[in-house]
Amino acid sequence: MRLVGWTGGLAAAGLLLAGCGGGPAGGGGAISDDKVVLAVLNDQSGIYADTSGTKTVEAVQMAVADFKAKYGDKAVTDEIEVLSADHQNKPEIANSKAQELYDRQRADVILDVPTSSAAFAVANIAKNKKKVFIDVGAASTELEGEQCNKYTFHYGYNSYMLAHGTGTEVTKDGADNWYIIYPDYAFGEDMQKTFTKAIEAAGGGVVDTDPTKFPNDNFATFLLKAPDLDPKPKVLGTMHAGGDLINLVKQYNEYKLKDKGIDLAVGLLVITDIESLGPDALAGTRYTDMWYWNLDDKARAWADEFQAKAGQRPTANMAGNYSAAMQYLEAVQRGGTDDSDKVVAQLEGHEFEDMFARNASIRAEDHLLLHDAYLGEVKPSGEVKEEWDFVEILKTIPAAEAFQPRPDAACKL
Repeated sequence: MRLVGWTGGLAAAGLLLAGCGGGPAGGGGAISDDKVVLAVLNDQSGIYADTSGTKTVEAVQMAVADFKAKYGDKAVTDEIEVLSADHQNKPEIANSKAQELYDRQRADVILDVPTSSAAFAVANIAKNKKKVFIDVGAASTELEGEQCNKYTFHYGYNSYMLAHGTGTEVTKDGADNWYIIYPDYAFGEDMQKTFTKAIEAAGGGVVDTDPTKFPNDNFATFLLKAPDLDPKPKVLGTMHAGGDLINLVKQYNEYKLKDKGIDLAVGLLVITDIESLGPDALAGTRYTDMWYWNLDDKARAWADEFQAKAGQRPTANMAGNYSAAMQYLEAVQRGGTDDSDKVVAQLEGHEFEDMFARNASIRAEDHLLLHDAYLGEVKPSGEVKEEWDFVEILKTIPAAEAFQPRPDAACKL
């Protein structure tokens, strides 16, 4: 492995060489610049760094290694480069980094991009430059709605999946009055709207909603408000994630809202959040996820390989980026080229199953990945028998139910 130097604040994650020249497209010009370049653009220093961050770069490197091992000298190219950059959860930085990755660093695809506002910025750049963008880390359904375009794919999860798992199931179990607080940017706004619809469709209601600044470390105003609402909510629904969620859960427990009859429901929960807080801080909390490392033998086998490399169990986001990188490379292999239009054609309508996505298909009309999702519940510490195994999977939500049944009419590819 050799490392390629970067300019402009971007860092090379590594270059994997097969050591044998000339795959199917060797020397034929079907592969631009004689190599395929994958770029991971995400939060590597802020509140989502543990959710994804540099560990996701390692997951993508694993995909490259596994792809090369699978195809050997039959691979479409003998050179694949993995790059990374930190967007700091700021859309303006995501915009400039995406342009640099596509233009100066010749990236063929950008992966991950948590923070929906940052994802919108990258989707627009991908559209204008006619380059592939596969988003794994952002939740907003606008990526397959008004913000959709021919070169953008939404891969992994979205707010509809989260709401129609957690919001629906918790409401059906009797938690019919909710108070929702959410971070004041595109992700939070979309989550609030989608959860409200799911709760109302399940027979419940939302007493009140409040945006909070992003990022935030003090939620006292909202936690003190909750018990005084009329009617008093049975559930505090938080749509926060990463460091914001960790701060909120700590304060929820400090203010003893559960003792006051207000349960906690989490819109987006990641195992690194549970590990940071300790399972007892979230015990009994139900949530919806796109993947879990101990789901079955196939997931666990990959998680074991990841842990050996990265030193921890993977989050669903890390696993999703491995899968997205592998499916991109498989599309290049099938088409014999990294030409964006031809890769898009290979991805549209593609059906597959891997260590991450079960019963999976990429819907051609809006580029949304459909796959099974999972309703989980956090175990108390006394039931945790193995390090990182914090969750009991209660239910598999079939792909046909987990995501929007029809494409959004606002999506014009």
